[in-house]
Amino acid sequence: MSILNVEHLSHGFGDRAIFHDVSFRLLKGEHIGLVGANGEGKSTFMNIITGKLQPDEGKVEWSKNVRAGYLDQHAVLEKGMTIRDVLKSAFSFLFEMEEQMNKICDKMGEASEDEMNQMMEELGTIQDLLMAHDFYIIDSKVEEVGRALGLDEIGLDKDVTELSGGQRTKVLLGKLLLEKPDILLLDEPTNYLDVQHIEWLKRYLLDYENAFVLISHDIPFLNSVVNLIYHMENQRLDRYVGDYNKFQEVYEVKKAQLEAAYKRQQQEIAELEDFVARNKARVATRNMAMSRQKKLDKMDIIELAKEKPKPEFVFQEARTAGKIIFETKDLVIGYDEALSRPLNLTMERGEKVVLKGANGIGKTTLLKSILGLIPSLGGKVELGDYLEIGYFEQEMAPGNTTTCIEEIWKEFPSYTQYQVRSALAKCGLTTKHIESQVRVLSGGEQAKVRLCKLINRPTNVLLLDEPTNDLDIVTLNVLEEYLKSFKGCLLIVSHDRFFTDKVVDRIFAFEGNGIVKDFPGNYTIYKNQREEEKEQQEKIEREKKKQEPQTAQSNNITKSEKKRKLTFKERQEMQQLETEMEQLNAEKAEIEAALNSGTLPADELIQKSNRIGELIDLLDEKEMRWLELSEI
Repeated sequence: MSILNVEHLSHGFGDRAIFHDVSFRLLKGEHIGLVGANGEGKSTFMNIITGKLQPDEGKVEWSKNVRAGYLDQHAVLEKGMTIRDVLKSAFSFLFEMEEQMNKICDKMGEASEDEMNQMMEELGTIQDLLMAHDFYIIDSKVEEVGRALGLDEIGLDKDVTELSGGQRTKVLLGKLLLEKPDILLLDEPTNYLDVQHIEWLKRYLLDYENAFVLISHDIPFLNSVVNLIYHMENQRLDRYVGDYNKFQEVYEVKKAQLEAAYKRQQQEIAELEDFVARNKARVATRNMAMSRQKKLDKMDIIELAKEKPKPEFVFQEARTAGKIIFETKDLVIGYDEALSRPLNLTMERGEKVVLKGANGIGKTTLLKSILGLIPSLGGKVELGDYLEIGYFEQEMAPGNTTTCIEEIWKEFPSYTQYQVRSALAKCGLTTKHIESQVRVLSGGEQAKVRLCKLINRPTNVLLLDEPTNDLDIVTLNVLEEYLKSFKGCLLIVSHDRFFTDKVVDRIFAFEGNGIVKDFPGNYTIYKNQREEEKEQQEKIEREKKKQEPQTAQSNNITKSEKKRKLTFKERQEMQQLETEMEQLNAEKAEIEAALNSGTLPADELIQKSNRIGELIDLLDEKEMRWLELSEI
């Protein structure tokens, strides 16, 4: 049985059609990659099936009691909300259930015997659901996920509007995992994520038993987690079995077959039309001509898909810059608090450098500090001579209501309309995209608009903050080639390890604790060296352990010494804690059994539900104290 049915779906924005008569079926356990060029409607499709957008035509039907979790690349987090608030919002449906339970309890005083039995049954069902979804240990679950994603290092009480792109993605991902949905809908989940957490997400999806639909342009990531590909192109949705590489093979074969069939049909049409034209006026051959004409009228005409405009990123290069591009002298970056130790970094003419490191560690902050967009907390940046700097930001400002034409005109007021349209077309945007408002475009199309601003201004230094996010495969390959051939300097923030391997020749590695190391080479060389260093360090530690006396006698002495450090009062406290924890666990087990029985009166049900929450808090407190004493 299918989990989701989409039938005869059609949708568009104005006169720009996105889907036409699209049908889709999702089965249990399917791991689907949703692929296609920028602007084909992948995110729109997600918004329609989640109910955020109503289609022009068609039907979307979910199975009963199926909960879908959606990781939206364009989700807006409200100012004033902390990371903890966002993570706890994953349990909003449970709080609604608790409220429903309280309302039922309020009505019990006036209920008849039959109504009372029905209410008790409903209360038991709700209670079971609350227990199954960890309602009474929400806080500990939030902290557990926060630790897994490294959010505890940022602080769960930090305002979400102050987070970096990668940190925001982690928060949304954490909320999704806490929701425990039956279906995962993921829109570009690897955007902004650092390498470590991309690997973590890969392992999670590989072990995921339920179905998920994944939008991604990260081909290695796609290939590692999906078993089906759905391809969006020309208002159609086609299904392919296998990973992305297998889809590419089959797609190219189908495309070649269609082109061959089209050529044969066009030749046949030309021959038939020629015969009709020559013979329809002659009495002797008129019937034959009419027969050919009927065949023409009944023929299903094969149509080839319109070729998408291939982008051209030809960067206008300014005069050669001076030998030194920038030099930092004891530079300390940050906002309210420092994100780095004093940095002394130098970049010279002709170098192509990538900033690597975990999310929120200060990569974008360093870019902005070099540009002077944010003040440093200490030290200074000295820029070289004859610099013409181009800056590519991660995202456009939200709520932008200008059209693409107006957006480029603001940057280049001297351009004619023809020049503006031509510049946007060279970046791979069609006429309908060009005339649309920027905010209705996909993430990849918005990135093309920002790139258009960049390539039409003479530059000799490019500062690019996550330039590959949201870009489709074709556009990404074109950008990669042009950046490789760019004669000026590059300073890039990117987590795309395959992209940076091909483009850069040097790394500023953010290694934590405010340390930034200067490393010559690409990411693969850096990664291999780090692994070798780690192995070497582990080897040294193993050798140290071998050299240390590790006899049973010495261990016993050590243990006895540890015990002798505890005072008499502390030993008594430990014994008391052990007794109390045993009693609390017994009470907790007893309450859980009573809650699961479904025989408790309403008042006692609420009382015991509150008590179990208190017991969990008490146990956590006493366990923490016991561990403190045991480590003395």
